Amino acid sequence: MSDTLTIGLVVPVASDTVSPEGPKLYPGIRFVARGVGVKALTPQGYDGAWEGIVPAAEGLAAAGVDALMLMGTSLTFYRGYEAHAQLLETVRRLTGLPTSSMSEAVVEGLRALGAMRIGVATAYADVVNSRLRGFLTDSGFEVLALRGFGLEEFGAASRQSEEDIVALAADVAGSVPQAQGLLISCGGLRTLEVGKTIEERAGVPVVSSTPAAFWQAVRVAGGDAAVPGYGKLLSLA
Repeated sequence: MSDTLTIGLVVPVASDTVSPEGPKLYPGIRFVARGVGVKALTPQGYDGAWEGIVPAAEGLAAAGVDALMLMGTSLTFYRGYEAHAQLLETVRRLTGLPTSSMSEAVVEGLRALGAMRIGVATAYADVVNSRLRGFLTDSGFEVLALRGFGLEEFGAASRQSEEDIVALAADVAGSVPQAQGLLISCGGLRTLEVGKTIEERAGVPVVSSTPAAFWQAVRVAGGDAAVPGYGKLLSLA
């Protein structure tokens, strides 16, 4: 029997694809994925994928993973705080496994850094941004500013350059100098290599979806989540 820690990922894409950030950050951990096929970054585009989350989680549990992470920030927050909490409770009850979500990961990351008054940069258009604001407010945060790229096409976030992400985050940070931290929301935005840069320019800690999700996944699985060199959150165990 292998001693390698295995984490199951329910991912928004249609294929069973693991985001490269996970293996890069945690090369000693095995990640396996099951896709649920988000159609668009809109409530209607998430609906079918939402219905696939629990079956995908059960399939991963049957394959023998040690813990589960429900990837996709907007996929897991778009129905609101209570629906998200119920989703986590259902998956934990049915699988018996430590389980978290990308939405819970960013919340836990912000709390760990003591950032309750925040600025937020996202990939999303207004309707999803509104739902994110509600989810964060219900989670106890004061959202001082929230701006997005206005994207609705699924996959479009990955085409935003690192320079685009840094510029949007800087715009948000500059508008709310009283913020205690920044959230960059959308797993499709490639932020791993620029999070530390944004922190240095903004002068506050940054939590972004995909790095936070892998950090949280390793924590709930009982592993050592600290990885130096990628900003304040990932330096925490």
